[in-house]
Amino acid sequence: MTKEELIEGINRLRREKRAVILAHYYQRGEIQDIADVVGDSLALAQWAQKSDADILVVCGVHFMGETAKILSPEKKVLVPDMEAGCSLADSCDAEKFAAFVAAHPDHTVISYVNTTAAVKAHTDVVVTSTNARKIVDQFPKDAKLIFSPDRNLGGYINSVTGREMLLWDGACHVHERFSMEKLAQLKQEHPQAKVLAHPECRQYILNAADVVGSTQALLDFAVKSDAEEFIVATESGILHEMRKRCPHKTFIPVPPDDPACACNECNYMRLNTLQKLYDCLDRESPEITVDPDIRERAVKPILRMMEMSR
Repeated sequence: MTKEELIEGINRLRREKRAVILAHYYQRGEIQDIADVVGDSLALAQWAQKSDADILVVCGVHFMGETAKILSPEKKVLVPDMEAGCSLADSCDAEKFAAFVAAHPDHTVISYVNTTAAVKAHTDVVVTSTNARKIVDQFPKDAKLIFSPDRNLGGYINSVTGREMLLWDGACHVHERFSMEKLAQLKQEHPQAKVLAHPECRQYILNAADVVGSTQALLDFAVKSDAEEFIVATESGILHEMRKRCPHKTFIPVPPDDPACACNECNYMRLNTLQKLYDCLDRESPEITVDPDIRERAVKPILRMMEMSR
């Protein structure tokens, strides 16, 4: 099929099947353009919870499909490619994490949304990069907290709140690899540019940033700012929406350390294509399922996040 035929087919199938397409900002531009909803992890979770569609097609990575299914067990949840995983979620094995939690029974467990349903089932409250600080701030200053799985985000939250949360040693392969040397060079070449960085980046990248925030926060800042140039240290898919919203502004992605690798792109996110989106709508497969017992336990920390985010 041509691109035009795929788009026409996707539009026909979602009408016929009462399906809603949810896409993360890190998806390919053509996926973002056809989606009903484009957002960060928090926005997609909120939409999944309130949607009245019969089918939710989650164009993102596997844990996002799981989160949608946990919040909407009565709906059919599809993903274009079941192999679209997440290096950060993979860095936190559920059995090892359960043992870690059991070894610290006096700690409250905070887990990033970038985790499997099985890890969420061992969690007291889920957070996203948008609401992590707000939720952590609601616990007493002397509360003993575990934060998983991202050591960079957890370390950043510790630094801005004065906490000493116990951190699980996980990280995102994209945000780990941004080059400080190349960022410094870009700042020299574009002295008026604002540096935007996601808190999953290493601390030395965050130290060089003008703004540290979630994907949504970085987008909002870029839209409202008077600056004309931005150097962006997060997955490069967000540049598509930034350029759509601000066509007169310049957005420059920070390169990775490895010049032979396009590592500012998540290879998992890029597995989803228009052809796979069409196929999954047509076949209503691959479908996300979550074990009922895990779902019952995992939904509680997600709903607690929703309450504490208000």
